[in-house]
Amino acid sequence: MASTITKTVLLAGTASAAFAAQGWGQELEGYYALDPLYFEQLDGLAGAADRATSMYVSGRELEHARTGDLKDLFSGIASVSVGGAIPVAQKIFVNGVDMLNLGVVVDGTAQNNRTFHHATANAIDPGLLEEVRVDATVSPADAGPYALAGSVVMETVDPERLLDEGRNFGGNVRLSYGDNGETFQRALTLAGRTGGLSVLGYAKRATGEDYVTGDGDTMGGTAADLDSLLGKIAYESESGHRIEFSGQQLRDDTLRQYRANFGGDDSDLRTYDTTRTSYSLRYENTAATGLWDPSAHLGYSESDIIVEEPYDSNGLSWTKSATLMNTFNLATGTVNAGYDWRERFGEYDSPAFDEYQTEQSVTHGLFAQARLQPTDALGLSFGARYDWQEFEGVTGEEVSHSGASGNLSATYAVTNELTLRGGVSSVFGGIDIEDNYTYWEFLPPFDYGTLDPSRARNASLGLDWERGRLKLGGELFITQIDNARGGTDNFDFESRGFNIGASYGWDSGFARFTLSKSDTRIDGDRSDSYDQLDFGAPLGTVMAFEIDQETGVDGLNVGGGIDAALDYEMPSGLEDLEGYTVVNAYAEYVPPQLDNITVRASVDNLFDTEYADRATYGSDYVGFTTLKEPGRTFSLTVVGRF
Repeated sequence: MASTITKTVLLAGTASAAFAAQGWGQELEGYYALDPLYFEQLDGLAGAADRATSMYVSGRELEHARTGDLKDLFSGIASVSVGGAIPVAQKIFVNGVDMLNLGVVVDGTAQNNRTFHHATANAIDPGLLEEVRVDATVSPADAGPYALAGSVVMETVDPERLLDEGRNFGGNVRLSYGDNGETFQRALTLAGRTGGLSVLGYAKRATGEDYVTGDGDTMGGTAADLDSLLGKIAYESESGHRIEFSGQQLRDDTLRQYRANFGGDDSDLRTYDTTRTSYSLRYENTAATGLWDPSAHLGYSESDIIVEEPYDSNGLSWTKSATLMNTFNLATGTVNAGYDWRERFGEYDSPAFDEYQTEQSVTHGLFAQARLQPTDALGLSFGARYDWQEFEGVTGEEVSHSGASGNLSATYAVTNELTLRGGVSSVFGGIDIEDNYTYWEFLPPFDYGTLDPSRARNASLGLDWERGRLKLGGELFITQIDNARGGTDNFDFESRGFNIGASYGWDSGFARFTLSKSDTRIDGDRSDSYDQLDFGAPLGTVMAFEIDQETGVDGLNVGGGIDAALDYEMPSGLEDLEGYTVVNAYAEYVPPQLDNITVRASVDNLFDTEYADRATYGSDYVGFTTLKEPGRTFSLTVVGRF
């Protein structure tokens, strides 16, 4: 049966099912596509103490999200909530903390370019991703600056992953159609190699109409109109020296709600022209094993949101990044040490109204992170960094700040089945670039000298228990961000709660359950979602359940999941948040004689539930029209590999 399981994973695993290569098949033996353990094994630092709370997106989730969105990508991880319903508005929260406060990188390039608070700063096409990892709460020093409450690490598809051993050209074509919104997606991926040189190209187009909610209402401004591109070229010598360049772009240009993350009909729409681009240039030596193991990275990411009506608004923000690092490979672990640099820029331009303002910051950092295994039972990870920040505001005023950061994580195997884990960190945040659509609020007499640099304090404490194919785990967590920036003022933000999870695999299937509860506060008090904007959201308790099962019919798998939230009582004067339960189901078939073809039929929101995801803005306001999720949606996806 193990070979059947392996075949299932090979066909549904990740980037365009390129895992049919011989070496990958051996690594997958015995693991199911829904089990994130496979991707944990791909992480070169898996098992390090600072990875103890890391969450890996599984191959099944990656594959299903390729014709979906970020909500589909994180569907099995309750501690990662995605609200907003459409890509341009989707915002991500980890343990109740907005991802703007985490270190977010794609192919090593820093993201989080803030522009308009009614649109996302992290619109990403899951179709071009092959690995996704979330490091919640405590980040290591080598995660870079601004990793206040954790990190999110994404890697795009490598051309080598698409090619079977002995083949120099290949790819896949992916077509899907969803009846609710008549959304049609088509994507093509091509990869080739010769000698040590490999190249990849990816293009996707999604079009459609406004979708209908569970109550049968048309949600205006939700039609799909998205273009996504990825190009990657890499060269690796026989001695392991590898240099890689990648570039990607995502564009969404169509009518949205006046405020894109709000709900409503089609009576108040305007065009949002949004473009995100990201470039990465990396060097590493994949064969290095000693004390000299250098790597280098240069990156640029940009977010451009143009809303012509009614103020001729042009919001541009970008981040330039660079990292020079050496890994000292020791007998008991590794030490990463190096230098990193970030330059962040935000610009609001309205020629028709003679408005032009900018904010800019430059941060230099030195860091070192040790990951050691002193004994078979004890794992340690500890590190420190020091950052120097220079900040220039819209008034031309310049301020400078600097600060140290430190972290410590540990794991201890009490028995072969039980492991205890915990971590703490204190992170210097400096002054963050603000939403450039609000720069006009900061003009004189505003004094940037009144803003204090932020600092985050994090802690987690948990355990993992494993017996056979049953795994149980969980942790308590707390994140406190002191002197968080809210425009022209400072405030203190806090998120605390707990996560629990369980998974069980059997010969022909796998199931996983996760639950996360978080409570967020501003200056010590529970508050509404507006006061928490860009830092957190009132999420309460959310749950996710997934199951995947072979049917006994060769090549046919069925499965599904549940997305749920419990009722959450809000402070006086606000609307309590109602709970919901949403059921999804699918069947996937790989013809035994045509194992390069996959056909998947699915139904999302099977019982036509009317709801807005708990992470969607505004549910706590009386009479507010939230951006509801789609009602029942039947979809058909066909993937062909060559």
